[in-house]
Amino acid sequence: MDFFIIFIVAISLSFDTFAISVSSGIAYQQIKFWEACKIALTLAFFQTLMPFAGWGLGIQIRAYIENFDHWIAFSLLLFLGLKMIHEAFKKEDEKDFNPLKPLTLITIAIATSIDALAVGFTFSIINIPIILAGFVIGFVTYIASMTGILVGKSLKTKNPGLIDVIGGLILIGLGTKILIEHLS
Repeated sequence: MDFFIIFIVAISLSFDTFAISVSSGIAYQQIKFWEACKIALTLAFFQTLMPFAGWGLGIQIRAYIENFDHWIAFSLLLFLGLKMIHEAFKKEDEKDFNPLKPLTLITIAIATSIDALAVGFTFSIINIPIILAGFVIGFVTYIASMTGILVGKSLKTKNPGLIDVIGGLILIGLGTKILIEHLS
């Protein structure tokens, strides 16, 4: 069951990365394979690192919050899900967007992996094995990013908003599942 949860969360977390990667493929139709790998590896690295950081924080304070940890997990996943859905409806100005610039790439990597920090914290509360989780999240993110770039290169327009809505609904559903399991 842990692997299934980890895999579903990894897919949900990778939707932002996929959307950014689609945008990168659209913006840079001539992107080279090594440039795509650079983007994907950077995004995957941060997406792998953040759950470990969140998990470490969660382990430190778990004893103090055991009686209501399921509410925290639910609230975090609900918040992240709603945030993803909200972001799906924001308009983006892609003209100045250049993911090949190091500062831009690192900023994007941090921004898209903040959710993974909260997920790592949540995993510490519900005792999900973090080493497996971190690497599954990183691997799925890498695949999503490379796929997104390829998809973006093949598209003339984009609609990453739908991807964010689906990811948000999955996170909300997972949070609801955790809450129901702990209340029953």
